[in-house]
Amino acid sequence: MPAVPAAAEASARSPAYTGILPCQKIREMIAVGEISAPRDMDLHAPITVDQIQPASLDLRLGHFAYPVDASFLPGKGTKVLEKMAALDAEFKRFAIDLSKGAVLEKGRVYVVPLLEAIKLRADVQAFANPKSSTGRLDILTRLIADEASLFDQVEEGYRGQLYLEIAPRSFSVVVKTGTRLNQLRFQRTRGEAPKQITSAEWKQLVSEGQVADASSGGLATTGMLPFTIDLRGNGSEGGLIGWRAKKHVKRIDLERRDYDPFEFWEPIAFHRRNSLILDPDEFYIFMTKEAIAVPPDFAAEMLPYDTRAGEFRVHYAGFFDPGFGWDARTKKAGSSRGVLEVRSHEVPFLLEHGQTVGWLRYERMAERPDALYGEAFASNYQGQELKLAKQFDQSALDRGNRRS
Repeated sequence: MPAVPAAAEASARSPAYTGILPCQKIREMIAVGEISAPRDMDLHAPITVDQIQPASLDLRLGHFAYPVDASFLPGKGTKVLEKMAALDAEFKRFAIDLSKGAVLEKGRVYVVPLLEAIKLRADVQAFANPKSSTGRLDILTRLIADEASLFDQVEEGYRGQLYLEIAPRSFSVVVKTGTRLNQLRFQRTRGEAPKQITSAEWKQLVSEGQVADASSGGLATTGMLPFTIDLRGNGSEGGLIGWRAKKHVKRIDLERRDYDPFEFWEPIAFHRRNSLILDPDEFYIFMTKEAIAVPPDFAAEMLPYDTRAGEFRVHYAGFFDPGFGWDARTKKAGSSRGVLEVRSHEVPFLLEHGQTVGWLRYERMAERPDALYGEAFASNYQGQELKLAKQFDQSALDRGNRRS
């Protein structure tokens, strides 16, 4: 892949609004060295153009994975590797070389130094989330920074290495140096505040179908879109509405794109009851009833489930880039559904068709990206309906849908 070109006059320091930084600002940060991939072990892996999304940057696994006995946070005054040494003085003896690919076993926890390092300015913080395929494979990932007291968040002014905690839950997976499991987005925290989304503007966005199609359940709070679960599919008896992960299957190589989904997943068919009981600690893939979209001046985040609505989780990958689901011709939501990664906890839980299972929170970008999801960027899930991770053969999915 071609490296991102360095522009001597590029600068990410021009005055601007607060908010999520777009792809053109990420490119400037790379050009001035605020995001870098240092030389390590005589292997130089410069950041490439295709790592940059409309409002985020794909991060890559480094050279080694370290098995750990428990998840942890380093805490103030302690670096990640120092904490690992305090927990196990011999942890480096058990390092797993990722250079040619290696298996990360389900049920285990690993910490992997990433190839990218960052030098954040005093007015920029960063947040991480899993990539869509990561969540759809039930791989729990959490970003860790030196001295961090929170996962997936990097404070303003941070300078240093980044690490990823990886815990495969349903499938063992094969990864290698350069594999991309999560993304980092950058937020300017100081400057001129962008205009807030007003109730009138939000009402217009919803009524015109700019953030969701006509099946949307309501306005809810300004900037917050409720979404519901689809347990009907095309409405035909036996039609496909979801998938449940099988147990005791072979490992998945994340570089492949040809796996037969029926070897790893049990299809779930629609039945007239319009409801489904989730089994505890089983992993499911469903989709939203609504087609959803993120207009060009916005980004959206899927909020964590609320335990008052039921003891289940509905997502891992919670960030939607500008342009997701957006039809530039009609300036409305197209056909893209939100895919739900669902796991019930502790007790069986009854889901009903059309039940509200989460919320999308919209916020303005610091400025509009110069390209949108679904345009110049690789966009595996634009126009998606009930779609598994990209490692599974879509033609086999289509055959399964027709059989259903």
